[in-house]
Amino acid sequence: MELGGFYNMNVINQNIFYIKNLKVILPVLFCSVYCFVCAQTKDSIVEQDTINTKVINGDTIFIANLPAVTIFPPREFSNDKEFQKYLRLVRNVKKAYPYAVMVNEKLNEIDTELSKLQTKKEKKAYLDMSEKKLKDQFEDELKALTITQGRILIKLIYRETGNTTYYHIKELRGSFSAFFWQTMARLFGSNLKSKYDPFGEDKDIEEIIIKIQKGQI
Repeated sequence: MELGGFYNMNVINQNIFYIKNLKVILPVLFCSVYCFVCAQTKDSIVEQDTINTKVINGDTIFIANLPAVTIFPPREFSNDKEFQKYLRLVRNVKKAYPYAVMVNEKLNEIDTELSKLQTKKEKKAYLDMSEKKLKDQFEDELKALTITQGRILIKLIYRETGNTTYYHIKELRGSFSAFFWQTMARLFGSNLKSKYDPFGEDKDIEEIIIKIQKGQI
């Protein structure tokens, strides 16, 4: 992993963090001119097999969807201590991020199954069973997380699901359980109501996640 490989985000637009699999047709400058021309002319879209084309004033133009490219300028560190701090953040995010993805998948799965059940008794039984299965499968791994990794995980759960960990506990297990676990978390300096700010205090974490997704770290 090269030192120069850590970058600050230079996004195509301010919503790039929240839109998955964002596609861009052409580079930004050409796109701007192209859209202006399209707005001034009456043209038609023609689909030939799997190739999209646009006819403008009799000329056929090929249209391709290209994946968004995020460019990071070189990151500079004022000293070795700052660099080591960043490396620790990379390790912690790489440890916590897979669990946040898993939580999102499990919540979607649970929501789907709960929607099929009719009575509170059936739903409670299903939640109890699901909780036991998850506990048996992940308890030892989650206990091995450090406090810092746990705090990052709480933030990343918000990133993946759009809601806080506190909200999810309250929805699934009730207000008392949410209050209890929030109290316990606060004793360890954490907050289950923590949100995620990819443009502010969590921008370094967001950068690392994008690099993980692209296989760069």
